[in-house]
Parts: sequence; structure tokens; C-alpha cells
Amino acid sequence: MKIEGFTYEKITVAPGVALNTAVGGSGPPIVLLHGFPQTHLMWRHVAADLAADHTVIAPDLRGYGDSDKPAGDGDTYSKRTMAADVVAVARSLGHERFALAGHDRGALVTIRAGLDHPGTITHLASLDVLPTLDMWDVMHGASAAVGFHLYLMAQPPGLAEQMISASADAFFGHFLDIWASDPAAIPADVRAAYLKASREAVPSIVADYRASAGVDIEHDEADRTAGNRLGMPVTVLQQDWGAALGFDAAARWREWASDLHHATVTCGHFMAEEAPDEISTALRTLMAR
Repeated sequence: MKIEGFTYEKITVAPGVALNTAVGGSGPPIVLLHGFPQTHLMWRHVAADLAADHTVIAPDLRGYGDSDKPAGDGDTYSKRTMAADVVAVARSLGHERFALAGHDRGALVTIRAGLDHPGTITHLASLDVLPTLDMWDVMHGASAAVGFHLYLMAQPPGLAEQMISASADAFFGHFLDIWASDPAAIPADVRAAYLKASREAVPSIVADYRASAGVDIEHDEADRTAGNRLGMPVTVLQQDWGAALGFDAAARWREWASDLHHATVTCGHFMAEEAPDEISTALRTLMAR
């Protein structure tokens, strides 16, 4: 499936790795990064809206969708490597500076891109995550059951891949079902596309998650120790995870972002599909700052 009116190309970002990328519109550039268990299609409504006055770039992350899926763990799927991919995609399209918005896994890549490439990312939006270091810090006790998949995919190579592959549609479909407040926001054909893409990418999806229990923590800890922060305008939209899990989400984010707008949403996790007008408005407001 494709976003209507967008053109597609495979853009090489590293030796042997190319990202499937949708491009549409004209004007100031914004890159949109998808989450789990999705592809760039999750941005279809928002991308079409923003393309009226922006150049919109929506890649499949490495290891997802129709992008290449190199074998390997650690740095192969670190958010640092995936952020470098995104910068390479934008530069190949002629954009040295651009706004960047990410959801879920894509938001973790977005945060890392903002920290690693501060002169490149003009504005940053994060949808429904905490930075990796904080994510692990707030997960404890019985409340951590909501993130069981984080712990499963953090295990050494082998077990998680076997378990998920044995029942891939049930595993990935579970999250599409329980994380959406409006199931109609993900129609049957889009759901089928997500499930197909995910079942074909089990090893790389697990490697992405495993990196967030290892090398990604190391990178966040190094930035925290050095006092590195996101200096560009930042918008964070989240479900009210702080109330649900017992922490102050905005305070956590203020430790990372100097120019922060933090807000909670009433829709479910898949907010770009459940409340696309709200997300488009938030991104336009961010880029006007």
C-alpha cells in the first residue's frame, strides 16, 4: 500500500541498506517516522494534510516495511544508526535541515537524531514515548506488565524470535487491538499490510527492541552525564502514562528539552490515525515556533 499522491524510491543510507521512502508536497521539509507494529502508512492522513505546504518525507525505518533488514544486533539497530539513516535520506533529497516527528519506535529515533544532529533538526515532535533511559526507569512492579513485549524482546537472540514467529499475526495484532481506542482508525486493508510487514521482519524488529535494552541506554546515559539536551523547539504528545504508571511525564521531558510543549491526548496510542487533524495541527504549531 502507498500514500496516495506520493512518489516512492529506495534511498541508500549505508552500504547494503536502503530505505523505502514516500515523498510528497513542497515547501519546508518535515520527516515523519512510524512506530510499532506499523510502517510509514500510519502517517497517511497527516502526510497528505502537511503536503499542502510542506515537503513531507515518510520512510520505513531500517528493519521495517519495505526497507532493507540487515542482519545483526547492537549498533546495527541502535537509534544512533537509525537516526543517521534518516539524516542520510533527507540529505539525499536535498535537505540539510528539516523538522522531524516520530511516533513510538520512530520517536526514539527522532530523539536520538535531535541529540546527535542538533544542527540538522530544526523542530522535533515525539508521539507517545519517553526517552529510552526514562522509559526503563519508570517501568517497575505490576505496572510494568503493560510493557511485557519490551522485556521479551530484550532477551538474547533466539527465544523471542522463535516465539513471535510461531504466532506472528496474533502477537502483532494484539498491540493493534489493545492500543487503539478506535479500531476503525486502522481499516482492514491497512491492518493486513501492517501484519504482513511485521511477520516478514521479526528478526529486525526484535533487534530494534533489543538495542533499546542495551546500546541505546548507553547512548542516553552518556548524554545525561554530559548534560546534552534537545535545543530545538520540542512538542511531546502522550497518552496520560504518567497518571497510569505514577510519574511526572512532563518533568521527565524537561530534563531533556529546553523549549518544550508537553500535552496529553484523549485518543489511543495510534494518534496519527485516530486523531490526524489534532496531530497535523500540533505539528504545524510546532513548526511555526
